[in-house]
Amino acid sequence: MDPTVPSAQAQPKFQVRDLNFYYGQTPALKDIHMDILPRQVTALIGPSGCGKSTFVRCLNRMNDTIPGTSVQGQILLDGEDIYSSEMNLIALRQRVGMVFQKPNPFPQTIYDNVAFGPRVLGFTRNKLELTDLVKRSLEQAALYNEVKDILNTSALELSLGQQQRLCIARAVAIQPEVILMDEPASALDPIATLKIEELIAELKHEYTIVIVTHNMQQAARVSDYTGFFWLGELVEFSITDKLFTSPDKELTDSYITGRMG
Repeated sequence: MDPTVPSAQAQPKFQVRDLNFYYGQTPALKDIHMDILPRQVTALIGPSGCGKSTFVRCLNRMNDTIPGTSVQGQILLDGEDIYSSEMNLIALRQRVGMVFQKPNPFPQTIYDNVAFGPRVLGFTRNKLELTDLVKRSLEQAALYNEVKDILNTSALELSLGQQQRLCIARAVAIQPEVILMDEPASALDPIATLKIEELIAELKHEYTIVIVTHNMQQAARVSDYTGFFWLGELVEFSITDKLFTSPDKELTDSYITGRMG
């Protein structure tokens, strides 16, 4: 079996083929091949600057906003080429949501943070439906019980861990199919980090999740599949347990055992 492709349990959510990405003339990703399965957690590990975040931002074309970048190859979402000229970027980013490294709540109330996307996209017909959607999204983010009595309070008054879960609630409120997480717990304390990890385990029952993490122990705990990036290349991609216990590549073994990187 090709170690860069999971065994076929289901039709892949994403199929990445021959992906190359450039900042100007500088290659950041080289010939990436990867299948990302639905309702699984895929973790991306590797040292800083190895291409993990660049790769994950290719999955909803967030790199398009960076001047001077270019991409080659193909990324299929449910068989549809997301880099096609016919791809609707607003629809793509609704289907493939993003949670960033540092919590970035809007300077609005907790309620309005979660309601923002559904309002813009016209998901609900009235205030009652919108309030129900806000509640469900906060429940999915394991935050509702903590904020149900302060929904009209500024989101900026929440703790960092609560703010990050609010950002997850904001992401799920627009009913995505995929949630990308770029080091979502790196700015959090251990207790808040544990809550995020527990939340990921729950969310994968409904969403495909791709998480970039600098923490190999976290990758081992939360993911079903793990990809190891090194200098812009995907060195190895496999079932998480196998990658951490019996990797195929010597470089992978050197990295996860701390001999390199």
